[in-house]
Amino acid sequence: MDKLIAPEVIGRRKKKRWLYAALIAGVLVAAAASLRFALDSSLSRNKITTAVVESGDIENTLTASGQMLPEFEQVITSAIPASIRQVLLDAGTAVQPGQAVLELDKAAAQAEYGKLQLALASKRNSIQKLRLELEKSFYDVRSNNDIKGLRISHLQAAVEDARRLLKAGGGTREDVEKAELELKVAGLEKKQLENDVRSRQQTMQMEIRESELSAAAQEGDLRELERKLQLARVVATRPGVITWVNKNIGASVQPGEALVRIADLESFKVAGSISDNYLGQLHNGMSAIVMINEKSFRGTVTNINPSVQNGVIAFEVQLNERKDPLYRPNMKVDVHLVTDKRAGVLKVANGPAFRGGSQQDVFVLQNGKAVRRSVGIGLSNFDYVELRSGVRAGETIITSDMSGYKNVNEITIKN
Repeated sequence: MDKLIAPEVIGRRKKKRWLYAALIAGVLVAAAASLRFALDSSLSRNKITTAVVESGDIENTLTASGQMLPEFEQVITSAIPASIRQVLLDAGTAVQPGQAVLELDKAAAQAEYGKLQLALASKRNSIQKLRLELEKSFYDVRSNNDIKGLRISHLQAAVEDARRLLKAGGGTREDVEKAELELKVAGLEKKQLENDVRSRQQTMQMEIRESELSAAAQEGDLRELERKLQLARVVATRPGVITWVNKNIGASVQPGEALVRIADLESFKVAGSISDNYLGQLHNGMSAIVMINEKSFRGTVTNINPSVQNGVIAFEVQLNERKDPLYRPNMKVDVHLVTDKRAGVLKVANGPAFRGGSQQDVFVLQNGKAVRRSVGIGLSNFDYVELRSGVRAGETIITSDMSGYKNVNEITIKN
């Protein structure tokens, strides 16, 4: 016995059949569209970029990053231990020679200067006192020496008298020997005193010289501190622009600590960096091209840093034109390092169509069509690619990305 099917079940079955039919129809439409796209071999002219093959010179370049820096930068450091009292000019301000930038609190250094002055004055007084004492001592020694001389003269006379008395029979031999002994002793005492005088003279000269050297050292310290106090005036010594200033009011600074950086904007250089994978191709003297707002500036690589940090090599580029209105401190720029160059080659403007490699396919325009052609690739840079084979001068090549037509040999170009 047949069983009746509920209307709800019949309705659900109809919906499923319609859903399957719509899904199949969508798949067929998508397949048809894909097939049509695959078979479509036409392209609008306004959707592509082209370039004409020309003959000329070309350079092969490596792309690096760079930063514009002033070629000369004055760093003003603290000459004395001090603290920052006041910042007179901020970063970005143009300065002229003699213009004050920052003011230091020099009270501690000035107090030290006063102490050195007092110490030097005391040392000079000590030298004068020593001279007086040594002169007095030398005078006393010289006086004693004169007295010894007089005593020797007296003893010489006594010896002569004793000898005369001995001859006259009024004296004895012992009296003569005694007088001669006293004379001899007096002579030895005088020689000893003369040696003492010479020794005292030398000692006096050495003591005075030592004191004078000590005073000269103190005077040198005083002059050095005076010079440092003069340098503690933080002023610009050449025209430029302040690129950095220590703005920590009240902060203590030590001798040698940087306070201000002033850039000389009359000449610039480029600090560049590139991956260490290109270390073997990088060398001093190689040409470099610096790009600023689509304008190129030539230069030469100098001062390659031999150390590698985080896989990057640092170098500097000395620009042929060291001053230009486009130059700005710390500006980021593109640097292209010239590794090779050739003259009289076929070249075409660089574009997305060129993906590297020594051989690749490009599309060449011929009679309203773009024809696939295999070409040999040589040197390349940010502007041009060398074409070593497969094309002739004057032919037009599509330089935009044609990867979507990798299976098509010929494309109709529609205007």
